[in-house]
Amino acid sequence: MAKLYVNAAVKKGKMNKEIQGHFSEHLGRCIYEGLYVGEDSPIPNTNGMRNDVVAALREMKLPVLRWPGGCFADEYHWKDGIGPKESRKKMINTHWGGVVEDNSFGTHEFMELCRQIGCETYINGNVGSGTVQEMSEWVEYMTFEGVSPMADLRKANGHEAPWRVNYFGVGNENWGCGGNMRPEYYANEYRRYQTYVRNYKSNEWIYKIACGPSGDDYDWMKTLLETLSDRNGRGADRFVNGISLHYYTVPDGEEGWDKKGSATDFDKAAYYKTLRKTNYMETLLKNHIAILDSYDPENRIGLIVDEWGTWYDVEPGTNPGFLYQQNTMRDAMVAAINLNLFNKYCRRVKMANIAQLVNVLQSVILTEGEKMILTPTYHVFNLFKHHQEGELLESSIETEEIGIEEGHPIRNLTESVSMDAEGGIHITVANLSADQSCPVEVEIAHKQIGAVQAEILTNEIHAKNTFDQPDTVHTECFDELTVENGSIRFTMPACSVMHLAVE
Repeated sequence: MAKLYVNAAVKKGKMNKEIQGHFSEHLGRCIYEGLYVGEDSPIPNTNGMRNDVVAALREMKLPVLRWPGGCFADEYHWKDGIGPKESRKKMINTHWGGVVEDNSFGTHEFMELCRQIGCETYINGNVGSGTVQEMSEWVEYMTFEGVSPMADLRKANGHEAPWRVNYFGVGNENWGCGGNMRPEYYANEYRRYQTYVRNYKSNEWIYKIACGPSGDDYDWMKTLLETLSDRNGRGADRFVNGISLHYYTVPDGEEGWDKKGSATDFDKAAYYKTLRKTNYMETLLKNHIAILDSYDPENRIGLIVDEWGTWYDVEPGTNPGFLYQQNTMRDAMVAAINLNLFNKYCRRVKMANIAQLVNVLQSVILTEGEKMILTPTYHVFNLFKHHQEGELLESSIETEEIGIEEGHPIRNLTESVSMDAEGGIHITVANLSADQSCPVEVEIAHKQIGAVQAEILTNEIHAKNTFDQPDTVHTECFDELTVENGSIRFTMPACSVMHLAVE
């Protein structure tokens, strides 16, 4: 029996709700068809936004949404997406599928989407092909309430009051699709651009995010912090509030990006290989946090994991540039691993954004015309939402090695624990084994256990929801547990994620 120890007296940091953030890009059917269908669509909508999708995202308590990219951000010119839709410029989306982008979804539409969802806004600015003036004017257009050319233009376009911009990314992947820059060059460009991302009185404060590394590019992180720091190696926080990190789980990535593996057709070895690669996220977090600690010992700069998730071959017969993939219980396990890690490292991890929200990569929702399905990944986020704004509690769990015969050993269990504002404890635990259940005993120190409620998501590793069978994978109440002698006991099925609420 595995023991999960919780010390309710030791709080180790706040789990920002933004850890469960999401990402939407002008890529494939994420924006168009997925989130936005237009006011004249027969699909039920409010101001063009799909009612079914918005309702599902509100239920999931989506906390923050990143837009317009991704690689698309560094070719996006925001003035093309404002004003009467019939006069908006059309462009070719050179990054994703070579299709025509008609800019019918722009700044006003994004802000309306976030209003309907009830989430914070994360805008990604254009450094790769844009100018300082363009970025400065966008911030003015969105957030200034007085008399100015951009505020007047916003009002002329139908929105009198300024919006709230919570987060602003100064460029995206500038080491690659955002301009192929060297770290020293980008860091100096960042210093210049961020100067003009102004905090107007009406917007209070914008959290500025610099483009950080891809995966284990530790030199990028060090060089960025060094260039942003003063002569004593300190003070980078004068210019930056957060630094991004991108890491995707690509099962066959070492063999090349042309062949990444199928989202649905995989064996047990590929299952464990995928989870082993996902666990590499912890190595990245530890090492990048160590670098941040050396330059920012006061812990003022957040680590923003604003692109993560699985990346497989596209579904057969779909546009390769649309990155549309199915979503199975394997993806649910990937989500549980990552979200538990982000919780555990919440001292530095202040936000994370899974890629992407609808119809792209590891989506929480898939759509097909008027149909909509919730993926296994959606249900994991719905279980984890109880951690939002909670205090991380000290916890540990006994594990054993699995996946040995398949050549990709991993630990079988992962967990994180929080305390909410009312003193309730929330535990999320996942059994990663493909075929072995696991008895678990939970011991909580410094708290008397009251009522316990549990929800579980479980199925075999290939299980998925389809438009013909949309409810194959779903959460259920779990009551096969006992509370006695100050501990909670239950058996976790193979391939499962559970949330326990302890009063």
